[in-house]
Amino acid sequence: MSKIILYHGSQKIVEKPQFGVGKLYNDYGQGFYCTQNLELAKEWACPTLDDGFANCYELETEDLKILDLNEENFCTLNWLAILVTNRKFDLDTPIMRQGVFCLKEHFLPDLEDFDIIKGYRADDSYFSFARAFLSNQISYSQLQGAMKLGKLGEQIMLKSLKSFEKISFTGYEIAEGKKYYSLRKERFDNAKRDFEKSLENEDISGIFIRDLILQEVKPNDSRLR
Repeated sequence: MSKIILYHGSQKIVEKPQFGVGKLYNDYGQGFYCTQNLELAKEWACPTLDDGFANCYELETEDLKILDLNEENFCTLNWLAILVTNRKFDLDTPIMRQGVFCLKEHFLPDLEDFDIIKGYRADDSYFSFARAFLSNQISYSQLQGAMKLGKLGEQIMLKSLKSFEKISFTGYEIAEGKKYYSLRKERFDNAKRDFEKSLENEDISGIFIRDLILQEVKPNDSRLR
């Protein structure tokens, strides 16, 4: 038996996660999004000053096929390719459109057979960092650094019906709005400040989206590790 503890931050109690329910345009598509970090779940539960809930679960992972985007055989561009496939946003310039095509063509993993996806969480504030890369404003290494700012942590998304059948509700904890809304805002503000500060140091020798397009950089390129 291989059980893990998961938390889902919400403004309501979710005793039975429902397969096939949820937004289609989340980071990894439609599914049930959780974290293994209780404090982060409480922050996610408090987008306003109202109290929220950190729903607690046990997930039996035996026989589940897990795609972990933090494993060595993946890079940040694999994560970004999934993100731009699912999230809806304006592609304002030709280079952004070409960049998205390049990412989907060379870096998009096949997610069809997986039950669970693990990887970065791209809050709307953090999605601006991805846009900055796609518009050729920051390099790949700057994007990698930006995704670690604020320590948003890793999210785990239940994708398949099989995974929903293996999750069990064990209770919940109250997320105090006054506390966790402030912590959430502080985390995002700090990350944004650090990111803007990093832009002052131009990465002259780095890989930019234009380089990915013109040089046809592939996933096995050592510069991406």
